[in-house]
Amino acid sequence: MSVGRRKTIKDVAAAAGVSIGTASRALNRRGRVSDETIARVTKAAETLGYQPDAVAQSLRLKSTMVVGMLVTDLSNPFFARVIRAAERRLQLAGYALLVGNTDNDRKKERQLIDLFRRRRVDGLILGPCEAEDIEMISDLDKGDLPAIGYDRDFSEETSGLQVAHRRAAYEATRHLLNLGHERIALVSSSTSLSPGRERIAGYRQALSEYGLAFRPELIRAQQSSMDFLTSEVFSLMSIDPAPTAYISLGTRMLAGTLEGLRDNGWRIPEDVSVVAVGDTDLSRLYAPALSTVTWDLNSVGENLAELLLRRLSASSQAEPRRIIIPTKLIDRQSCARPSQVAN
Repeated sequence: MSVGRRKTIKDVAAAAGVSIGTASRALNRRGRVSDETIARVTKAAETLGYQPDAVAQSLRLKSTMVVGMLVTDLSNPFFARVIRAAERRLQLAGYALLVGNTDNDRKKERQLIDLFRRRRVDGLILGPCEAEDIEMISDLDKGDLPAIGYDRDFSEETSGLQVAHRRAAYEATRHLLNLGHERIALVSSSTSLSPGRERIAGYRQALSEYGLAFRPELIRAQQSSMDFLTSEVFSLMSIDPAPTAYISLGTRMLAGTLEGLRDNGWRIPEDVSVVAVGDTDLSRLYAPALSTVTWDLNSVGENLAELLLRRLSASSQAEPRRIIIPTKLIDRQSCARPSQVAN
């Protein structure tokens, strides 16, 4: 079976009865071209099976119509939902999204940034990573790679988005304090990450308002959810007196926390209370369903896409924007007054 030659813009122009320049402007939606001509050229391109040369097009337009996004852990359901929402919005604007996994490793993050730059992506969304350089995004943005921040430290000169993690931890801690819990364990991400630091700050604030001392031994801050081991829960349960409640990041950390409590024979909420940070299928389907502090992941993805599109548009010289995504507490069935079991 022979393969016909690749159709060119010249073939499309001839089929549509227009000049090559007009056909190009119609397909790229640039310049003065009537809707009728755009429709005729588009139909001719579809009939011929014409596919533009992406490399030539990027050189001509000085744009690849591709943007990059870096996150710590692609298997994390929080990131997965954010990526899908961002991708949908970017596709509507004609952009494709490339995603990289940094494994929370600063060296790997820089390698991926360099790779994306060589691939000539038009812009970059940078998620949290260890030992964040507050000026890095600003330096990229002022250089050859427009960039925005996501749930990480960034300067006032940079646009970005952050979830109100401090408020989330504060609300979760207050909820448990109001039930009478005073020994509350917090299982979260590393303090080298902005979300981890913010959660601890919110947790401390709530304790302070109730006149309770901050106890570092009740904190388990992991570099990555993948690093969390059930043995961390056993070590918390061995504290005398043991925690009567747990606040856990709702990913693998939550699964490990629930497994540790179950293996020790402790029931939820009869013996111990649990609040998840971030709503997942596990939080909703676990029996009993877990109380959760959550936020709109679709809104996170859509707003990240809008921030980057704004940076890539003609208004790129506009003032930087910082978006804060609010959180809310969903009270389900996993919290009760303290039991005597852990006392």
